[in-house]
Amino acid sequence: MNEATAKQILDKVVGQIFGYQNPLSLEQAVQKFAFDIRLPQQVYDSTTNEPTWAQSVNPSKFITMDNAHNRSGVDDWLIPKRPLNGLQDILTAWAETNLMATERQIESANIAQSDNIYNSENVYRSIDITQSKNVLFSDAANKSEFVVACQRSNALSFCIRTEDSKECSNSFNVIWSAKVANCFFVQDCYDLTDCMFCSHITSKQFCIANMQYEEAEYRKLKELVVRWILTS
Repeated sequence: MNEATAKQILDKVVGQIFGYQNPLSLEQAVQKFAFDIRLPQQVYDSTTNEPTWAQSVNPSKFITMDNAHNRSGVDDWLIPKRPLNGLQDILTAWAETNLMATERQIESANIAQSDNIYNSENVYRSIDITQSKNVLFSDAANKSEFVVACQRSNALSFCIRTEDSKECSNSFNVIWSAKVANCFFVQDCYDLTDCMFCSHITSKQFCIANMQYEEAEYRKLKELVVRWILTS
């Protein structure tokens, strides 16, 4: 995964959801859509000083997962035995090998600037991603694809800023909802299609701010909203 591939994913997601060519760069997208999402932070490998990416920056020393594995092949991470005359000696010895592994991934491919990735592919600057692909700037996405700036959600497809939700598609800014498609700004809803700015409603279509509209009216107002989202 590189920035060019990540940009292609961003372009595809924005085009699918909003119907317009993406006007945003990667950095503009992370600032606009992922400003409040927990993302991996850049740190430095304590053994090589190379930049790497970690879920937590609280530890003081880091090592990439690849370098940790390479060290295992050299000395199995064992250091020569020496006398330990007290607790301080124990802690000093522990500090020599107690490096936090970074960029951790299991059975995944094309991962960049990410940590804690499992059975996934094409993931960029994200953490805690499982069984997903084509993910950017997200935290805790599961069984999802083509998502940007999503967190703690499952079974998403083509979503931006979806939070604590599941089974959503082609939607933007969805919170605590399920079975939502082609919607913008939805919270605590279920089974919605083509709705905007709605909360606490179920099994509706062409609603705006919890008011029912005809399809033609809805489409006209949606165009205004899309332009506002992409240009504000």
